[in-house]
Amino acid sequence: EKYKSKTMADKQPVQIRTRKFIRNALLGRRQFIIDVIHPGRANLSKAELQEKVAEMYKVKDATTITMFGFRSAYGGGKSTGFALIYDTIEDAKKFEPKYRLARAGLVKGREGSRKQIKEKKNRMKKVW
Repeated sequence: EKYKSKTMADKQPVQIRTRKFIRNALLGRRQFIIDVIHPGRANLSKAELQEKVAEMYKVKDATTITMFGFRSAYGGGKSTGFALIYDTIEDAKKFEPKYRLARAGLVKGREGSRKQIKEKKNRMKKVW
């Protein structure tokens, strides 16, 4: 009890800054670079960031927010990534790559490993 280890539950203050904000009407989304300053923490989960960004930009449905490409700065305490806020889930499904939709849980991911898929394809080519 004397020595308490720090866990993610000890939510330390986090600062979120956005830059290079663009409204992309053609793809029905807002896109920007997101800087997360998190001293004393390893980093933030994408789900946690989604909630915070949804709050910042008054987004009703957090599933329309996609985040990717996060890199931590050397020495920690700061991470930078990319975020997209789609106008609707339909827009997200229309323009987002399938793998990112699978990550977000909007579509079902691929079954089996790459090797299994290739083996299956080659079995299908054989004519008995």
